[in-house]
Amino acid sequence: MSNAVITDKGPSTLRGASLPKWSPYAIAAGSVALGLGISAAAGLSSSIQWALIAGLLFVLGTYVIAARVEGRRQAKDRVATALVWVAFLLAVVPLVSLVWSTISRGVKVLDFYFLTHSMGLVADSEPGGGIYHAILGSLEQVALATVIAAPIGVLTAIYLVEYGRGKLAKAVTFFVDVMTGIPSIVAGLFILSIMLMFDMEPFGFAGSLALAILMMPVVVRSTEEMLKLVPNELREASLALGVPKWRTILKVVLPTSLGGITTGIMLAIARIAGETAPVLLLVWGNSLINANPFEGAQQSLPLYIYQQYANSAGAGAAYDRAWAASLTLIAFVMILNLVARGIARWKAPKTGR
Repeated sequence: MSNAVITDKGPSTLRGASLPKWSPYAIAAGSVALGLGISAAAGLSSSIQWALIAGLLFVLGTYVIAARVEGRRQAKDRVATALVWVAFLLAVVPLVSLVWSTISRGVKVLDFYFLTHSMGLVADSEPGGGIYHAILGSLEQVALATVIAAPIGVLTAIYLVEYGRGKLAKAVTFFVDVMTGIPSIVAGLFILSIMLMFDMEPFGFAGSLALAILMMPVVVRSTEEMLKLVPNELREASLALGVPKWRTILKVVLPTSLGGITTGIMLAIARIAGETAPVLLLVWGNSLINANPFEGAQQSLPLYIYQQYANSAGAGAAYDRAWAASLTLIAFVMILNLVARGIARWKAPKTGR
């Protein structure tokens, strides 16, 4: 039996050459510089055009350099990562630009006076006035829509998940899917047709009914998904103890999925908070404070923004008020999303150590 000869040649590796960690940043910087140069040479004045050129050069440059250094297989992996980053930037840059434009233009007149006063007798061309009446109208209309849509949506989802069988459940699911894609103007026209039948004047609650129609399918879908995530073992354990099904749903299923249901409702509220078309048809708007949503025309933030911008001609006091109201609406939706995230984290099932 011969002795094996052991030679020490140092640590061996199966990995080939690889690009340094800073290479994506260098390729991105080179792509931006080259994209700017091509745009300047071609006389392209749009920033969107040179950004798209730079993104294309970034993907191509990543593949060519990675293929020469690391091989084609690793180059394909890097190209996939580069495409994800380009798609991310294409989504984020317009969003950041929108938020920045809204903040820079909205802070001009956004102050405590603007938030606590209505337009009153202030003309659109005159400075002054505020959005208190619009905030009040939006809060009342959205709150009434939530009171209508949230219970109906949650109960419908409970029926579909816990009881729904046969043709009726399929029909309900089909109509929920159809309502999910219904345009907001159609919901407004539906309520308007009912108002015309009874010769009714515009009032805030009519807008709430249209908003509730738009909100219900979102609540149904989100609640349905949350209920499906509840393990069947919990239901079976409760039923095995002799607890009725309705009590099992009330005491076991709903508390387990409460965080997700609440999050879905909050996101549905954020979805309807910016609707303009139904309010324009059914509520009409009002420059004075109307705290009664069941009588008379009422204002809302989206409608206020539309009316002020339409009467501004791109400049003046109405133009500044429209941007300030837009900033307020964005802040309202952002707060709702943060509240939804907080509730979801607070109500999330706790796991033991």
